[in-house]
Amino acid sequence: MQGICCTVDQVGTRTVVRIDGELSVAAVPQLRATLLKCLVARPDAVIVELAELRVREPVALSVFAAVARQAAMWPGTPLLLSGPSAEVARWFAAERSGQVSILPTTAAALDLMPGRQMPWLADSLLPVSGAAAHARRLAARACARWNLPELADPARIVAGELVTNAVVHAQTMIDLRFSLGRRYLLVAVRDGSYEVPRTRDGSVLDPAAPRGLFLVERFAKRWGTVPADGGKVVWANLRR
Repeated sequence: MQGICCTVDQVGTRTVVRIDGELSVAAVPQLRATLLKCLVARPDAVIVELAELRVREPVALSVFAAVARQAAMWPGTPLLLSGPSAEVARWFAAERSGQVSILPTTAAALDLMPGRQMPWLADSLLPVSGAAAHARRLAARACARWNLPELADPARIVAGELVTNAVVHAQTMIDLRFSLGRRYLLVAVRDGSYEVPRTRDGSVLDPAAPRGLFLVERFAKRWGTVPADGGKVVWANLRR
């Protein structure tokens, strides 16, 4: 990673990322990818230790607010910053980065009481033709369990299309997970492909073209992808 080095450790149910070196705009994409990968395991919190960080370009610090927004949307994991220098702390205060929580030390961040875990329902699927149907049944079961009848059909459609996309394009084992947040039902599909799904121009007008992501866009409030070790996670939020 240009200019900085990241060390990732698991401390209990939390992930601690220690950053050493000089942060610049050029280092932002790889730093962002490192932090997003930490979210995939769904720890209680991701704690980013900034005590050894030197900032060459202050605008690069906006990466933490961007990742915190992503984490709040999926998978609902808090991003905590610990031990920033006085200069870095002043920058966050001046920018009013409300999504970012700053604590004086990593010990204080580790001692912070964890938030309530979101209820979840998950399964692993083979990349076969019946996987999408199983995903739809699991979506219906999740909505019934959490008394969300109005989301049953959208959840079935979104889960089925995300799993179909994984079966067709990744052809690897698939992990499907539903989580109940305060404002959203979260649907996440993990597969073993690094290829990022994209909508294709003209597929709405072409009956023979795949429509999966257009249906996901239609029913989900937001959707996106995050990198994972050995592949990626595609997630979608359905507003409760």
